[in-house]
Amino acid sequence: MTVGTQHSDREGATPPPPVGTGPVATHPGTRPAATHPGTRPAATHVGTRPEPTRPGTAPPALLARIVPEDVVCRESLGDPDGVVLHPDEQALIARSVPARRREFTTGRHCAHRALAALGQPAASILPDPKGSPEWPAAVVGSITHCDGYRGAAVARTARVRSVGIDATPGEPLPDGVLEAVALPAERRRVAELLARWPAVRWDRALFSAKESIYKTWYPLQRAPLGFEEADVIFHRSPDPATGTFSARILPPVRDRGFPQELTGRWLARDGLVLTAITLRPAG
Repeated sequence: MTVGTQHSDREGATPPPPVGTGPVATHPGTRPAATHPGTRPAATHVGTRPEPTRPGTAPPALLARIVPEDVVCRESLGDPDGVVLHPDEQALIARSVPARRREFTTGRHCAHRALAALGQPAASILPDPKGSPEWPAAVVGSITHCDGYRGAAVARTARVRSVGIDATPGEPLPDGVLEAVALPAERRRVAELLARWPAVRWDRALFSAKESIYKTWYPLQRAPLGFEEADVIFHRSPDPATGTFSARILPPVRDRGFPQELTGRWLARDGLVLTAITLRPAG
């Protein structure tokens, strides 16, 4: 996913072309790399509550590790056969390339399953003019997809004001991308993190965190947010594969009534890096 006016697909953008133990400030960027590469099973679906699986399969439950219990998530590590979208959703990808059709279809499938688990009746999830999914009344949500992973998270607005999720492969960013998405200070912090804890692709984590920030921001503001308008600090935990991050929205956009600081979680696992932000209602 990408953050800012460069987003062409709010659900799962690819990086733009080249262009501690304690808190370490970093301005996240594109999709983070993961710590545990390996083969991913095909078409495994997961949510905040375990679902039955066939013998020999194990649900990943990745998003459930970084969102609270009142955020319902569903995931897939592959593209299952036989998924049928609503006709108006199908029409959106009728002329798309096969890869785009697969990621869109499975992403929407995850979102429909999450909404069903939340108790919502079946309905289309169509994009707004900027490509952001439009959710049913009294529901907020977010969709993400990257190579080998699709996921969705939804919640009731009575408990959650906005939610943003992002997943990305755990591999180095293409040349020039970090320079395009990170502030100079962030690039220095990413270099420090990579030098001290190279098992996590911190450059990817940075990009992913900014994606989650944007997805949290956009439904409330309906306005662009540039890569340079959010400053992120990663925090490690005793578990080296997960932790938190804080994000500071910078002037002048910080004066638009949006919270000036956000807190999120990150996870590096199974060859992926995921980030999530859950914004609670004021008060």
